[in-house]
Amino acid sequence: MKKVLKIALFILLGVLVIGTFVFLYRKSRPVQKTYQIETVTQGTIEKKTVATGKVEPRNEIFIKPQMSGIISEVYKEAGDRVVAGDIIAKIQVVPDMVNLSGAESRVTRAQLAAEQSRINYERDRKLYENLVISKEEFERVQLQYKNDQEELQAATDNLNLVKTGMTKSTQKSSNTLVRATVSGTILDIPVKVGNSVIQTNNFNDGTTVASIANLSDMLFVGKIDETEVGKLSTGMPMEITIGAIQDKKISAVLEYVSPKATEESGAILFEMKAKMEMPKDVFIRAGYSANADIVLERKADVLMIPETCIEFSNDSSFVYVVKNESPQEFDRKYVSVGLSDGINIEIIDGLKLDDKVRGNEIIEKKKK
Repeated sequence: MKKVLKIALFILLGVLVIGTFVFLYRKSRPVQKTYQIETVTQGTIEKKTVATGKVEPRNEIFIKPQMSGIISEVYKEAGDRVVAGDIIAKIQVVPDMVNLSGAESRVTRAQLAAEQSRINYERDRKLYENLVISKEEFERVQLQYKNDQEELQAATDNLNLVKTGMTKSTQKSSNTLVRATVSGTILDIPVKVGNSVIQTNNFNDGTTVASIANLSDMLFVGKIDETEVGKLSTGMPMEITIGAIQDKKISAVLEYVSPKATEESGAILFEMKAKMEMPKDVFIRAGYSANADIVLERKADVLMIPETCIEFSNDSSFVYVVKNESPQEFDRKYVSVGLSDGINIEIIDGLKLDDKVRGNEIIEKKKK
């Protein structure tokens, strides 16, 4: 029995030794790598960049009141279309007490003067009719009477203007009515009934009652990095993608690139503006966030291969040309490369159409 166990033990040890040698032998053998084979093709390569920004109207006009007061009525709301001259809101004037007191005093003086002139006029008219006084004397009294009546009317109008901001003769064109100065769409009315507003003067810009813009004339306003701004030029086409509008690209043309940079989070950026070709089937709202796809450089009918096929060494570039496909054999070859779009790269020299080169290594998935 012991003899049988010894024989079994020796056999087991022999199997383990042989298995170890087989494992080590296989481990020491070089692994045969397999690569994808790529073909040199001819096509177009475009180097693009993406600028982030938003959609803005070319001209946004801010409507300011021509006098200070309190908003008493609002006739329009954001989104309404208006034409120049339409009434947007009405202002109730809060009179200044000093000006009001002065205007009332002026009316009182004018009334007294007008009444005295009327009495003098009536008296001298009778005297002139009875040939007691000359025509020249009567005309002087008559002129004074008319002047005093005009002053009374002017003083009364001034009092009404101080109190209400309008006179009888200017009710339709009163400064208390805030009107649209241009035609377009109202973007915002930041005031409500009861809000105080201030007119524009030399010391402040005044209160904005409404903002109006033409939404058929919109711009993409974005920023581009300093490393790419030198490749931009006015007239360049681009495609605008708006996040709020799915599967819709809008054509645009670059109109402006700022001559001065701004720094944001350590990056040097330049502002750019592009005129958008507004689609008729989609309503574009001001303020939408958007991206602009810009073709910085484009080459057509060039030889190209996937950029992953290129091996870069110092300032040189190489590929591995297929010598034999089965088993795979390759020759290392220098090539001159050009424009890249991040996926494909232009081959200037070293390869010809339909040449085959080594691509990425094929990694076999391990069986579970």
